[in-house]
Amino acid sequence: MYRNNMTRKEIERRFAERRPEDEKLLRTLRNCDRRHFLRTSLRFAGMAAAASLVPHQSFQLVNVAHAAIPGASPDQAFRFAYISDTHLYDRGLDHRFVTSVLKAVEDVNALDPQPDFVLFGGDLAQLGRPGELELGRQLLGEVRAPLRMIVGEHDWYLDLGEKWREFFGPDYYSFDHKGIHFVALNSVVEKDFWTEKGYTPEERMAIVAGLDDNRQSPFEVGAEQRDWLQKDLAQVERKTPIIVFSHSPLYKLYKPWNFWTDDADEVQALLRPFKTVTVIHGHTHQLLTNRIRNIQFHGLLSTAWPWPYAPEGLPEYTVQMFRADPFNALDGCGDGAVDVLPNGRVDKHYNLWARNPRTVTAKQLAKRRPPEGGGHQGPSY
Repeated sequence: MYRNNMTRKEIERRFAERRPEDEKLLRTLRNCDRRHFLRTSLRFAGMAAAASLVPHQSFQLVNVAHAAIPGASPDQAFRFAYISDTHLYDRGLDHRFVTSVLKAVEDVNALDPQPDFVLFGGDLAQLGRPGELELGRQLLGEVRAPLRMIVGEHDWYLDLGEKWREFFGPDYYSFDHKGIHFVALNSVVEKDFWTEKGYTPEERMAIVAGLDDNRQSPFEVGAEQRDWLQKDLAQVERKTPIIVFSHSPLYKLYKPWNFWTDDADEVQALLRPFKTVTVIHGHTHQLLTNRIRNIQFHGLLSTAWPWPYAPEGLPEYTVQMFRADPFNALDGCGDGAVDVLPNGRVDKHYNLWARNPRTVTAKQLAKRRPPEGGGHQGPSY
């Protein structure tokens, strides 16, 4: 149970320390429409989080906003929700990350109607330990809708996927749902850098978890999966929309941080014959949007922490999430939903826990201009 140790006067004083523009915004609530109410509520939910006045899981206003996402398409074919990049430590080692997962589960369970399924975008664990993966499995087991899992590098490189496969099954697979062909890939395959050097499993995991440790190799899908993907897609009509799930982005964004998939060009070539292709990926912990030929790419938010944007190479269609508040553990974090449209394109919704929700629509990406408020504006954070 959450206990607030602040006195009433301390709480009143904390909320009294508002900027003049905040006071003006509050006065507008007397005669406001629903959209304005939600926008204002989200701002002050963020203030409350920064002041530690409410527990993370009590942000019911965010849940309400998420249950009726601004910009949601009225003609959607179906919706799936997502949770990603939880980076859990063993039980009890990092309570904040556990609380954030509980909040994300609460968010997606509050959606009405319920999504057709929930995608988990990888990096369930931080160091790939069995206890971390087991904790994640228990927490995600509370999700009401069917769960689809993809693997991240933090889940894999302690035991090379042994525990992941035991808990969640194959690391790559495909399925069909309401006229869409879905493909889930393991995009964090690395060439063996550990055997020759004699690294222990723990050392191997620590190197991969370091992200920018130059002893590891770049991520790739690998020849085995590309061969499987080619055979899988050979059975699919070219007019069928394709949605691909991966952990790393299936393009070359920023190699020093391994925001990169080394054989992305070869994977894209396999997807190019199809009219409509969308890639949903984790790993980058940020609002991230790209478009390459027939493929539209969307990143997922993390529940653990936000990553800065790379110092170069940010796609022009990205809607930027500016510098996170270091005093608010939830700023830049969240979950979200994806509306799949009848033509197979998607509207991507970011449910930011301490900011207004953001949406990037298929219609915006079809135009040769960035979404409103987007565009390459240089690195943030």
